[in-house]
Amino acid sequence: MILSNFIANQTVHEKYGGVVPELASRAHMQNIVPVVDVALKEAGVELQDVDAIAFTQAPGLIGSLLVGGQFAKSLSMALNKPLIAVHHMQAHVLANLIDEPRPSFPFLCLTVSGGHTQIVLCEAPNKMKVIGETIDDAAGEAFDKSAKLLGLPYPGGPLIDKYAKEGNATRFRFPEPQIPGLDFSFSGLKTSILYFLQNAGTSLVYKEEFRATDEERKTFIENNLADICASVQHRIVTILLNKLKKAASETGIKDICLAGGVSANSGLRSAFEEAGKKHKWNTYVPAFQYCTDNAGMIAITGYYKFLDGDFSDLSVQSTARAEW
Repeated sequence: MILSNFIANQTVHEKYGGVVPELASRAHMQNIVPVVDVALKEAGVELQDVDAIAFTQAPGLIGSLLVGGQFAKSLSMALNKPLIAVHHMQAHVLANLIDEPRPSFPFLCLTVSGGHTQIVLCEAPNKMKVIGETIDDAAGEAFDKSAKLLGLPYPGGPLIDKYAKEGNATRFRFPEPQIPGLDFSFSGLKTSILYFLQNAGTSLVYKEEFRATDEERKTFIENNLADICASVQHRIVTILLNKLKKAASETGIKDICLAGGVSANSGLRSAFEEAGKKHKWNTYVPAFQYCTDNAGMIAITGYYKFLDGDFSDLSVQSTARAEW
């Protein structure tokens, strides 16, 4: 049971159109003590009551990871409590184990975020294998980049989801990358969307004679925003689910999960549930508060590591990238 999942949002990044690493790490330093204090009060416990200290070791923005890692080490030393290093992407997968109903092992998890897109085979809480992943850009990046091209403010992914509900998802047809196996690719799709908007809807490829004026592009987007958003979202979702269907077919696994920040997208959630009904999967999606980056998913991962006695010492290093 998660007793508290308090989050301090960083609105400072909005005016820059994306996360600024230096500002993020400074905000972490400013917020970490107040956040821990509020979380303890919400949970109704004292620091001395905790059994272990879990923290995100990797992957992510190195400055923010260092702040959290050093703070966790300090708590571990001061309280003489075990230290548990958590892999950020494994935590997204295990967010599906926080609440009932829970998937049975083994299960597959489609993990979709701004920086990662993966299909994970989970055989046990501490035994996972990535069986498919993006070879270039992540699905969340495709959402945010498309939103930026449409002139939508940051973060743009949720706005595409919002406008997509009002649009025709089959009005504009964007290509699906033909990538073998279970891996994903979104760079080509992003390029197609770029040219489509530059050409005011006349072509998915670059040709100088198709290029529209700034005013023509602006008018085209304003007049077709909902349909563009719906069509972009539809293609990203179909790319994700087609690979997931292939993974389920190849492994024979019927317990299928969704995780990561993009799993909060209503179009993806709806299509995922429909695919589950069609293919007779047992589908699982975390509560919204456990989809985006949060403490709850780190806590549940730390819990299972605690049960296995999988502790770290003070020499453990935070890192921006880490293999599973």
